[in-house]
Amino acid sequence: MMSIDHVTGGLAQDEILTRALQTLHLHLDMPSGIAGDMVLGALFDLGVPEAAVRDELAKLGLGGWELRVARGARRGGMAGTDVKVMVDQGHDRGAAHDHGPAHHHHGPAEHAHRHYADIRALVERTLAGRVRELALAIFDRVARAEARLHGVQVGDVAFHEVGAVDSIIDIVGTAAAVAWLGPASVSGSPVAMGHGTVRTAHGILPVPSPAALEILREAGAPTVDGGLDKELCTPTGAAIAAELVGRWGPMPPMTVRAVGYGAGDADFPDRPNLLRITAGELTAAPAAAALYRVEANLDDMSPELCEHVADRLFAAGAVDVWWTPVVMKKSRPAFVLGVLVAGPARDAVVDVVLAETTTLGVRWDAVERRVLDRKSETVATPWGPVSVKLGSAGGRVVNVAPEYESCRALALSAGVPLKDVYAAALAAWRGAPRP
Repeated sequence: MMSIDHVTGGLAQDEILTRALQTLHLHLDMPSGIAGDMVLGALFDLGVPEAAVRDELAKLGLGGWELRVARGARRGGMAGTDVKVMVDQGHDRGAAHDHGPAHHHHGPAEHAHRHYADIRALVERTLAGRVRELALAIFDRVARAEARLHGVQVGDVAFHEVGAVDSIIDIVGTAAAVAWLGPASVSGSPVAMGHGTVRTAHGILPVPSPAALEILREAGAPTVDGGLDKELCTPTGAAIAAELVGRWGPMPPMTVRAVGYGAGDADFPDRPNLLRITAGELTAAPAAAALYRVEANLDDMSPELCEHVADRLFAAGAVDVWWTPVVMKKSRPAFVLGVLVAGPARDAVVDVVLAETTTLGVRWDAVERRVLDRKSETVATPWGPVSVKLGSAGGRVVNVAPEYESCRALALSAGVPLKDVYAAALAAWRGAPRP
């Protein structure tokens, strides 16, 4: 599906075309959800050389599997690239939950069990550079979600579906492909999740799966239902999207250089089951979405209601919620409820304020803001891995902040002060070699 403008030079045409893909902006469109095999298929379809991925996968030393890449696979009248990891009998294999009913590419099998610590050790021992960094970061996101869901320490997480060979191949293969591309930045559409139920190693669970939902919640990623009674977003896909995407929303203004489509396994009645990745050069800074500041003065509401009100506002689409102490008429202590919200969700937020607080009126005004490009990296501390949020401007990191929940989980499990984990995470990031 690759389509790149003509480039002149002394290199062979194929090599020129593939090199022209590197250091561009990438945009992920996910109306049919996301799974690891779909991402890898879209990256191959985009033009990433298979050798760049297969060479890295060979370093893992895992036997009993074969990577099959089928180009021109048709889904809903459109063609994409279908990737399958074929696992021999006798080796661990993923269960339906890993790629979901919509994307699964294996027959029924026993659930495989691999401890996160073992997977991390394998990646650290066999891979290097950006490939190792990306693969570890993606696995870390799944591990943190599983640890929170099951109430265990991150190092004790035992993967079921994500520990199987096919998911390891999907994650490491994606890390290798993205490392080869070296994108300048990545954006992504809201993630279609699906609804219904799915059978997992833990029994029947609701869709979206708890792990996928927790991963995207931590990343602050926008989600939509997607309108299908299927699991559209798998934990592997959620972790890949959460790690790669630095800016969520519609595709920014760009000169398109290549487009790739990755095929899911199922055929959908209302759309092609494809993940699209567009590569190009940004032509202008993305236009800021219309934002509103919604406020209400409250002098007769119990503070006990504040947490509930804030939760309802975030559920309605608020970007941020805050409470400011003030003194009102008759010298009564009070507070101002402030909410930052994008235009499409403004009315829903206003309805929540009127329904859940004691105010008789709400005011709002349009505001502008500037935000840093955001991404996360994982660093090692004496007590375990910590996710660190990075804010960048013009390609330069200007803010570094350890993730609170990641640090808190380690502090509680190790019995050390939270401030010590914060300090260790910052020191680890500052001392790590930068590419």
